[in-house]
Amino acid sequence: MNTRPIVLRMVAVILLVASVGNADGPVPAVPSKQGGEFGVTFFGWSDQHVKTNGDVSHLLEAIDAMNGLPGTAYPRAVGGKVAEPAFVFGCGDVTEWPTHAAVRAYDKVIAERLKFPSYDVMGNHDDGGKVPSDTMRKWITKRHGSLTYTFDRGGVRFIGLYSAFDPDGKPAQPLAKESLATLKKLLAKTPAKTPVVLATHLCFDAITNRDELVDSIGDVNVILVLGGHYHQVTVHHYRGLSFVQFPSPRDQTEVTVLRVTNDRVVAIPYDYARKAWSDDARKILDLKNKAPAARR
Repeated sequence: MNTRPIVLRMVAVILLVASVGNADGPVPAVPSKQGGEFGVTFFGWSDQHVKTNGDVSHLLEAIDAMNGLPGTAYPRAVGGKVAEPAFVFGCGDVTEWPTHAAVRAYDKVIAERLKFPSYDVMGNHDDGGKVPSDTMRKWITKRHGSLTYTFDRGGVRFIGLYSAFDPDGKPAQPLAKESLATLKKLLAKTPAKTPVVLATHLCFDAITNRDELVDSIGDVNVILVLGGHYHQVTVHHYRGLSFVQFPSPRDQTEVTVLRVTNDRVVAIPYDYARKAWSDDARKILDLKNKAPAARR
């Protein structure tokens, strides 16, 4: 019996089903390099503002809260329990001003008290502003290889983007042209359809050239843009992008928990003073992990 026609028909059916199944559904998952299941949980904070004398006491409650979050039940609308995070991400302004004491103290507390790996980007306070210092620049470069860097976790690509800040300008400023050019190059090297999370210091309300940012991203599957700078949790949607602003432990009692799965992206603050999840819809992101809408 000649089985070749049957095999060919079976292959054709499989290919047809695969193409139809992905036509309008979520972007196909990119397997993690470790070969594990697609998806990642991580925590976010920003604007730690470690004092120039190295005092980190105002960070300890936030760190202890993050250490204790795994296993905590999410709100019913989210479902499940908080997994152990792959890492904690900080969106800049680690220091009030980058003294050696401040940088050493932060390095020590995240190494000895925080239970999870940690990533950070530079904020406007971290370069010293009108009195420049390279202390934080050297620290971040030593830890991450560069001020702008990438890494992959759970099939998601993360980009920590540095953008120079004008100390004589207003708090709201454009992302530097050089940074956007670097971003375009990094995105061009990203495998097609790979979910990307972009993190920088400026938040949605502080980025004055949002359209240039969106145009630089183009049709790459950027599922989140993370920021800090203004210290409070906010969520915004703009031209197909979702922006999440992280809280500052100097002024807030929240940390943000983020969960990316094959069909959902959630970002929700946990208030460790109240020991409760936020129920403020303006602070919560919950969306399907689909290809980005056409940029307009």
